[in-house]
Amino acid sequence: MTVHLKTQPLTAEAFAPYGDVMTADGPPDKLINQGRCGRYHDRAQLDFSDGKAGISIFHGEKETLPLTLRMVERHPMGSQAFIPMSDDPFLVVVAKDDAGTPVDPQAFITRSGQAINFHKGTWHGVLTPLAEPGLFAVVDRIGAGANLEEHWFDTVYIIDG
Repeated sequence: MTVHLKTQPLTAEAFAPYGDVMTADGPPDKLINQGRCGRYHDRAQLDFSDGKAGISIFHGEKETLPLTLRMVERHPMGSQAFIPMSDDPFLVVVAKDDAGTPVDPQAFITRSGQAINFHKGTWHGVLTPLAEPGLFAVVDRIGAGANLEEHWFDTVYIIDG
């Protein structure tokens, strides 16, 4: 069976069941550095069962749409934030959890200035930049133990633009 998924723009409301959309929209929460810098404060719910927060740099290969979604993953021991290091859009795929099985995948396209944070245990697709250079700062749990579960779909999902 093949199912086609249409992408939708990433909004905080649509993404809320899966995580946080981090942006610098609207007025800043506070001004710092003698009023020369706006701080958009505490934009993601970082959540780690143990270990520590770490910042890594990921370099993902550019993908194009349509794209076949075969697998999603989740991290049961910690949230995971993806912060693009360019203004380019990227694809974000999430799925609801049904007793340990991902269901109803959804696909979002970011706009310039958006970053995302997956809540702990959220089923999601792999890093999918849609342009070069595909560089991201990633904030996630660093620690012992298996913090990765993968699910390979029987259904073939085609993500259309």
